[in-house]
Amino acid sequence: MNFHPLLCSLAHRNFRLYFSGQGISLIGTWMQQVAMSWLVYQMTKSSLQLSVVLFGNQIPALFLSPVAGALVDRWNRHRMLLLTQTLAMVQALVLALLTWTGRIDVWQLLLLSLFLGIVNTFDMTTRQAFLSEMVTRPADLGNAIALNSMMVHVARLLGPMLAGILLAQTSAEVCFLLNGLSYLAVLLALRAMRLEGPRRERSTPLWQGLREGFRYVSSFAPIRTLLLLLALASMAGTSYTVLLPELTVRQLDGDAQTLAFLMAAAGLGALTGALFLASRKSVLGLERWILLALTLLGGSLLTLAVVADFLLALLVLFLIGLGIMVELAASNTLLQTIAAEDKRGRVMSFYTMAFLGMAPLGSLLTGMLATWLGLPLTCLINGLLCLAGAALFGFSLPHLCVLVRPIYVRLNLLPPLTSGIATASELETVTKE
Repeated sequence: MNFHPLLCSLAHRNFRLYFSGQGISLIGTWMQQVAMSWLVYQMTKSSLQLSVVLFGNQIPALFLSPVAGALVDRWNRHRMLLLTQTLAMVQALVLALLTWTGRIDVWQLLLLSLFLGIVNTFDMTTRQAFLSEMVTRPADLGNAIALNSMMVHVARLLGPMLAGILLAQTSAEVCFLLNGLSYLAVLLALRAMRLEGPRRERSTPLWQGLREGFRYVSSFAPIRTLLLLLALASMAGTSYTVLLPELTVRQLDGDAQTLAFLMAAAGLGALTGALFLASRKSVLGLERWILLALTLLGGSLLTLAVVADFLLALLVLFLIGLGIMVELAASNTLLQTIAAEDKRGRVMSFYTMAFLGMAPLGSLLTGMLATWLGLPLTCLINGLLCLAGAALFGFSLPHLCVLVRPIYVRLNLLPPLTSGIATASELETVTKE
């Protein structure tokens, strides 16, 4: 089966099944996220309490991701995905039942968010590492990562729009129920996969695997820098979602549909970034795009601090989504490219920890700052942090390119050096397509 180069990873049957099933499920996931955010804000009228609920959903990644990575490198990843997706479906159905019966309260939302956060920590780490088993040709892995990111943000575009319509016409429990049912699609897709025999499970002690993983990611500067930069972008950049309900009501005088359109604009920007990355034929030059994306994110957050027009807000959210998407997906691709295969699960667990684990801290701090200092000054602080991270990354980029070049040579992405020292022209090829 022939596919356009933009979709080359879909030639792999298992990834094609996963792509279709997960795409349906993620639409439900985004519907639930919007419905829960709106429900909490309607119940409390507080950005701080909303940030606490989001904190409960994401904080497990900060502490459990290294454990998840060590287990992913030891256990059968296909079976782990079946388990995590089933547990996430149960959480959504319980949430729908409690809301439908009128017994829902903020503390229950917090506990259910915490439970889902634990499940998602293992699920996300497993999904990232499982990509290399579904896409067996290494040359297609980068395209699979980009398409996977594109799928997430197509769902981010459609899910909030559907949630806004349903919230206006029905109620939150309908969104929760549809999300629970949507997990059937990915579970059926996983069941239909044909894998090349059972993955061999390792007997390495868990504590030893944890120690090896930490030593590996902390000792290699490119991996360490990408993870730290990702943590900064997650903490200061993605936490803007905590402010959206307040921005919708107070600065834009909007309602649930306004919030859905704003989130959809961010999703459209993310989709644009994913399509751009999927169209690229090589990982070469991604470092430069990470720098540009973080700069764009910082500048957009500064603009969000003063926006008061709906159309301008849509544009700003589009640019924020674009910046976050390129930074996250490009970092993901680079990490999976330069990571050793036997440590891929642990590297991606630190990716999960940096992405999901730092987000709750950012959400909590952003909610607190918005309460104490106001929304405009909070956006200003977060934007300046992103710009500072971009400046430091740009300063260290030449040194990092020298360190990753031998890996690119080994993977036949670059020719060997003509001498033992990288010249200016040879170094430039690492940062340009």
